[in-house]
Parts: sequence; structure tokens; C-alpha cells
Amino acid sequence: MRQRNVKNKESIINNSKYFISNPTLYKGKWHTLFNNSNPICIEIGMGKGKFIIENAKKYPSINFIGIEVIDSILALALKKIDTELSNLYMIRLDANNILDVFNAEIDKIYLNFSDPWPKKRHEKRRLTSPLFLEKYDLVFKNDNHIIMKTDNKDLFSYSIKFLNNYGYYIDYLTFDLENEKDPDNIMTEYEEKFTKLNNPIYKIEVTKKPDKIKYIVGQDFDKTGMVIIGTYKDGT
Repeated sequence: MRQRNVKNKESIINNSKYFISNPTLYKGKWHTLFNNSNPICIEIGMGKGKFIIENAKKYPSINFIGIEVIDSILALALKKIDTELSNLYMIRLDANNILDVFNAEIDKIYLNFSDPWPKKRHEKRRLTSPLFLEKYDLVFKNDNHIIMKTDNKDLFSYSIKFLNNYGYYIDYLTFDLENEKDPDNIMTEYEEKFTKLNNPIYKIEVTKKPDKIKYIVGQDFDKTGMVIIGTYKDGT
């Protein structure tokens, strides 16, 4: 999707106190920037920032870092911050370089409406590919915890398959998030758009923990969503 240019984007970015221009300096010590030991959550590909800003407002005892690679979008996100927040920062970063910035300090990763990279030759660019899952292992502080939302059923199917294969356990899964009527759900800009179009929103929350039921999931969708072809408990 073509992104419109934002006038004075460099000025908006560089003059915002919420923008960290040198994030590599905080690798392994982001808690010193926040000046506390609260949990740290990151959103990879935060877009225009609605989701992470509203989370920072709602959960002041949790720290949030928004990651965006496109300057125009980053500028729009920074402009959207309309109140004083001590638990939010934003950085410019290509997700491929995540290990340059974080080390064993993240509690949760949000992947909201990530680029599906539909062509097979671009599979490694998907944020739930084995390449990225290996990187996430090194940024999590304790248990791995990923929450993903998308409107793309092929990406959702792919993600469940590889999250499962990589040892993640499904804590929550829905094929129609809007129908769940979750009062705690915070929408992204894309989510609001797709919901108005009556497009189904898929959501999965996974962790790497023992003693959970592990789902073996088919890759095809029927009229209700993904076909679950079996379950088993870890170690059996």
C-alpha cells in the first residue's frame, strides 16, 4: 500500500521526546530509560500508533515500545500522542534488526496486521516465520508471549502452523474477534477499517509453556475457520 508523505516528518520525529533515535544504546537495559522494572511490551509494525498509545494510557504500570520502519507512518504515530505518557517510547527499526536493540528483556510481543508477504519467495519476511521466531527467543525475558491479529487467513494459517511447530501453545484463538465482543480489545486503525467492512479478524495468543494442550492445526479453512485436526498433550 502506498503511504502518503508527511510534511516535516523529520522534524516531527526528531523533536518528539517519545522518539528514541539511538535505540541500540539501550539494548539489555531498557528498564533504565523507563526508570522502573515494569514489564516491557513491544509492537512490531505499530502503524499509526493507535493500538500502542491506547494501551499505554490504559496500563500505566506496563512499559510499551512501538516499532516502525517507515518515517511517514512513524511521524503520524508520534503526532497522535495527545497526553503525557511516561511508559511509552517509539523507535525506527527494521524488524530484521531486532537483536541489535533488545536482549532478554521483553515480556510480550504484539504483531498486528503485519504484512502477509504472500509470495512464497518472501516467506522469510513474515514476522511469524522460523527466522523471526528464533530471534524472538533472544529478546524475551522469561516465557515467550506473542499476541497476533490479522485479517489475512493465509497468514493466520501459516502463523499457527509455525508457532505450533516451534513449540508455542495456544492460549486463545478466534476466527471472528468482533463476534467475541471483548470489552478489553483495543483496535488498530486497520482493525477498525476491516471491521466496518465486516471482514473477519483473526486473533491468536500463544506462549511457550509446559503442561498446556498443544493444538495440531490444519492449514485449510472451512466456512467456520481453520480446521483443527487433532490435539495432544506435551510429551505424549
